[in-house]
Amino acid sequence: MSHVLDRWSRSFWRLAGRAVDLEGADSWLEAPVSATATVGDGWIDVEAAERGWTVDRGAPEAGLLSSMTALDGPGFDSARLRPAIRDFYEHTASWDMDVWSSWSPVLWPAGELVARLYARRVEQLALPMRPLDVAHGMDSQVTVVRDGAGEQVAAAWVRTLRSNGRHVFSGSYSTRTLPGADRPSVHATFPLETGNVQVFLRPSVTDDGGLRLVSPTGSFGQDGAYVVVREGRAVAARVPLHETLHVYVDDRGVLRTDHELRLGRLSAVRLHYRLERAS
Repeated sequence: MSHVLDRWSRSFWRLAGRAVDLEGADSWLEAPVSATATVGDGWIDVEAAERGWTVDRGAPEAGLLSSMTALDGPGFDSARLRPAIRDFYEHTASWDMDVWSSWSPVLWPAGELVARLYARRVEQLALPMRPLDVAHGMDSQVTVVRDGAGEQVAAAWVRTLRSNGRHVFSGSYSTRTLPGADRPSVHATFPLETGNVQVFLRPSVTDDGGLRLVSPTGSFGQDGAYVVVREGRAVAARVPLHETLHVYVDDRGVLRTDHELRLGRLSAVRLHYRLERAS
C-alpha cells in the first residue's frame, strides 16, 4: 500500500510539473535525494560520497551556514542582525529548542491524513499534529558537508521528537542565487525517494535586527517551494506552499522564532520556537 501511494505521488507530480535540465539551465534545482523510501538521515553519506565530499559529524559548533555574510547583497546586510541570530545560524548545534504547534482547524484533517499515510512512514516532513507531540521538545543534529578544499557547501539538519525519537525534518541547508536574482536566498532541501521538496527563502533584516525569511508567491525560477522528481527525466513543479519565519530577540533577551506555513492563502500551521544556547 505504501509503495503504491509513493508511485502515485510521483506520477502526479510528473503530470503537474515541467521537464528540467538539472545539469544545465535548471541547475539551481540540483539538490540531494533519497535512494530509499524511508528517508531518515541515510541520504547524507550517500550524497557526500557521490560528490566526493566529506561529512563532519558531531562538531559542537556546527552551523547551518558557515557565515551569515554568505547572504549579503543588495537589500540585505548581515551586520545589522542581532548577534544571537547570527550565532544561531553559524553555530546551530550549540542551541537547544522548545517547540509549540497550532494547526488550522480547516486544514488539520488533511494534515493528519498526510502524516499518517506518508510523512511518518517515510520519516520526512512529519509536522507535529498536536501540541503534546512536541511537549518534551525537539532534538537536532547538524552535520557539516565539506568539499575537497574543506569549505562548507551545505549542512544537514535532522530534527527528531525528544519523546520518541521520530524524525520530523531531515534537510540540507545552504545558500543559492536564483536565476536573475541580485543576491542569494536560503536554500532548504528535504530529500524524498528519487526526488525532493525544495524551499527558497528570501532574507531580510527587520528594524530591530531580527531576521525574516519568506518563500512568497511568484513564477517558476523565483523564491518559493518546489517539488522535484528525478525518476527518468527530471521534472519540477512550483507548489502553493508558502513559509514565513521571523527570528527575533524578545524584550527579555530570549531568541524566538515564529514560523507559519500557508497553503495558498490559507494558514495551515503555526510553529513557535524558543531557542537557548546550551551551557
